[in-house]
Amino acid sequence: MYIYDSVLRKKVLFEPITPNVAKIYVCGPTVYDDAHLGHARSSVAFDLLRRTLSALGYDVTFVKNFTDIDDKIINKMNTSGKSLETITHAYIQSYKNEMHELGVLDADIEPKATQTLQEIIAFIEVLLEKKIAYTLDDGIYFDTSKDNQYLTLSHMVLEETNMQSRVKTNDDKKNQKDFALWKFSKEGEPTYSASFGAGRPGWHIECSCMIEKHLANPHGHYQIDIHAGGADLLFPHHENEAAQTRCKSGQELSKYWMHNGFVTINGEKMSKSLGNSFFLKDALRAYDGEILRFYLLATHYRANFNFSEEDLLQTKKRLDKIYRLKKRIYGIKASSVSVPFKTALLEALSDDLNISVALAAIDEMVSLSNEKLDAEPKNKGLKQTISADIEYLDTLLGIGYKDPYEYFQLGITEEEKNKINTLVEARLQAKKNKDYAQADAIRATLKEMKIQLMDTANTTQWEKIDEQ
Repeated sequence: MYIYDSVLRKKVLFEPITPNVAKIYVCGPTVYDDAHLGHARSSVAFDLLRRTLSALGYDVTFVKNFTDIDDKIINKMNTSGKSLETITHAYIQSYKNEMHELGVLDADIEPKATQTLQEIIAFIEVLLEKKIAYTLDDGIYFDTSKDNQYLTLSHMVLEETNMQSRVKTNDDKKNQKDFALWKFSKEGEPTYSASFGAGRPGWHIECSCMIEKHLANPHGHYQIDIHAGGADLLFPHHENEAAQTRCKSGQELSKYWMHNGFVTINGEKMSKSLGNSFFLKDALRAYDGEILRFYLLATHYRANFNFSEEDLLQTKKRLDKIYRLKKRIYGIKASSVSVPFKTALLEALSDDLNISVALAAIDEMVSLSNEKLDAEPKNKGLKQTISADIEYLDTLLGIGYKDPYEYFQLGITEEEKNKINTLVEARLQAKKNKDYAQADAIRATLKEMKIQLMDTANTTQWEKIDEQ
């Protein structure tokens, strides 16, 4: 397996700390609002990484956190009048539900910052004792001058590091790039007791502590194998995580760092300040989660991703072909996945998740399978292999798992289905009565409803017509 390391800025051979074991930590959401397309992109990208490593035989432990104490959450408390627990619980549940719709597997461990307070306090106590942290009126700060490797992760230079935090900075800091480890309590804010003063943790310290608590190898040079997240987290978040862990433990936080590209909508970087943040729940109302997943997968994870409904519908045609093939082998039990097909997929994804090559292999499988079925329509062994190949797509890519007939009826409500089925039956009866004018009229009515009919020897099937 080769992966692109963001620090080295090149593809490298993945060599885990412990042979055949992969410990992965992905930065999860700050749960103060609904998930957006950027969250979906990161989740789908690293879900693919996890599935690929598992398919290659690695024993994977996958951790994704929830930041459930943060300035943005406090702002939400102030504007909504709701408690921290009420806000964070609701957004964690909606996030998980939406990830399930995208076919994203639950993490093995899903820690919360508020469940890691003991570890955070102990971590800060060590930094204070080592004089790597210092106290100001408003909190405890990390002294970046004490880390001679600071900024080596992100390759930033000092002039670029003015915006160090997500809130107004303290002018009394020793260095402008120093960051808050702990913020002393203010009226109306959640507060937790600590030996150095009541307050709440800063953002960066939370992830370092969750990694140390749930994943860290106490010995050796590195704590975990892969730390991943969106490209926007490289600086300052990941840089600061790495610095504080390095200074506290003498270990590097992670052996490899992976980052997915930015998400844009019609060419603009996703940003609430631009007013174009695209909530995932809105996308899921318009499109099935599997279709969205396939669209998100189809662009390489490191590339910037421009969301466009036109591109989504074009990408969906590839998924349609998989389901058309699945229709042809409907009801056939799978045997064993084709070795050449499995090998082609794993070789592609072993090259830093090269999805374009993997999708080309899928296109070829679909095309060849259809050719073979045309030549040997009654070959049961062939159908069993094709069925296994499609099942493997579910295992590896999280696609192709639906009933093919239901897939082509996505977006139709139960009430609409009942109406369509009634019209289809009426048309069949009209044909039996040789009332072809009535049968044609019903077909025309269904076409106006964006329903396409396909007559077979024994029945009539119907599908929803995609609006282009």
